[in-house]
Amino acid sequence: MIGLDLSLTCTGVAGEGWTDIIRPRTGMRGHPRLAFIVDQVAIHIRNADLVVIEGPSFGGGVAHRHEDLAGLRVMVRHACWRRGIPYAVVPPSCRALYATGKGSGSKGAVRDAVRTRYGIECDGPGRYDQADAYVLLAMGLHRLGWPLSVVPDSHRRGLDGCQWPDVEGLAA
Repeated sequence: MIGLDLSLTCTGVAGEGWTDIIRPRTGMRGHPRLAFIVDQVAIHIRNADLVVIEGPSFGGGVAHRHEDLAGLRVMVRHACWRRGIPYAVVPPSCRALYATGKGSGSKGAVRDAVRTRYGIECDGPGRYDQADAYVLLAMGLHRLGWPLSVVPDSHRRGLDGCQWPDVEGLAA
């Protein structure tokens, strides 16, 4: 199982007990940047049985990046499909709700929850991306019946409203 918090500048990646980031070099743009990120994601997902991807945020952000970011999400989902790996799409509010109990939980609160609940330290560049990816991983494992930790009912509601694939027969 792999959790992915996709970004054009710093993608968070998580597996059970670890996190990583994918950072294109400064100045990389357009197709070369998209290809780099997708190639690196493909390395991380190669043995996954399920990939949990954060979906789009329709709040703030910079309008000129929306198209490339949407393209990246489609390219990563296509990479999963080509490899026969089922994927889930989790809205950011569901990720925050699962981590903090509030759909509007801040990036810092999500990071703190990952440290407290799972014992995973997310520091340095990409710390929030890593924390988000770890929560996505935890949500996927919980969905399969293998929660990494006890999660309050108020938080567990974050599993609702996500686009989950048919995962019958998958083992965590």
